[in-house]
Amino acid sequence: MELYFAPLEGITDALFRKVHHRCYPGADRYYTPFFSPTVHRSLTPREHRELPRVEKGDPLVIPQLLTKNAEDFLWAAGQCAERGYTEVNLNAGCPSGTVFSKGKGAGMLSDPDSLDRFLETVFASTPLPISVKARIGVTDPAEFPALLAVFNRYPICRLILHPRVRKAFYTGTPDMERFSYAVSHSKAPLCYNGDVQALSQVEALQHTYPSLNACMIGRALVGNPGLLSGDRDVEKLRSFHDELFDGYLQLFGSPKNTMFRMKEHWNYLLPNFKGSEKLAKSLRKTTDLRQFRSITREIFQTLPFEPPE
Repeated sequence: MELYFAPLEGITDALFRKVHHRCYPGADRYYTPFFSPTVHRSLTPREHRELPRVEKGDPLVIPQLLTKNAEDFLWAAGQCAERGYTEVNLNAGCPSGTVFSKGKGAGMLSDPDSLDRFLETVFASTPLPISVKARIGVTDPAEFPALLAVFNRYPICRLILHPRVRKAFYTGTPDMERFSYAVSHSKAPLCYNGDVQALSQVEALQHTYPSLNACMIGRALVGNPGLLSGDRDVEKLRSFHDELFDGYLQLFGSPKNTMFRMKEHWNYLLPNFKGSEKLAKSLRKTTDLRQFRSITREIFQTLPFEPPE
């Protein structure tokens, strides 16, 4: 089973991917947080930084694109090809209200005919293979067979399926009945995505669906960076954290921005430290760099690290 690191906006950026791959090798692919190409046909400085040219020894990174405009998608795919990437991913699953209202992300699923026209145009001219990350519908799981019929008309290199409708966001339980339907009817190779917290769940998926050969994990991997290898060494986790912190400090040139970014990471890390409530409160409140370092050091030194098995 191949294991993919899901994109998380504001978390799994280029620095994170680089440090994670060096400290915890094991992810077969990293998917970038989405880029939104526009008619201006230019990348922002941040996008240039987040789409570095591929070099020998780099982890396999798949850029994710968020747009409903086929020409914008094709331009961005061309930019990715020039930088040495070997695949691009279409985001047709983001449930965010601001994204959905613009007809992007999961908004693309609300109009299967428009989705069909989009895919017809991009597959006619794409410079790279295209994978798709999608949900099973907008409001009703019964929408999924028609959506899958659209996807099946095109040579999608992998369909990454989060078996929830957009309306559910990340609440409730994944609809495994619809995922089973996808396993039986999808022409594209499937990747499961949704609520995977431990390798035991990956093993269960593989047992239930022997033909499934890929699983995407996101939040749980941020909360337990060594999940893929079963590595729970706290000192190694502390080294990973400190390297990431120092990297952001150099990148941003601002203790305030660095602490803000690292607090986002701690939102995922803290639930895996038993008895972290008091220190978590202090960590969230502090705006002092020395105090931040002191609190994180105390967490690593005194609290048991117990992520799900």
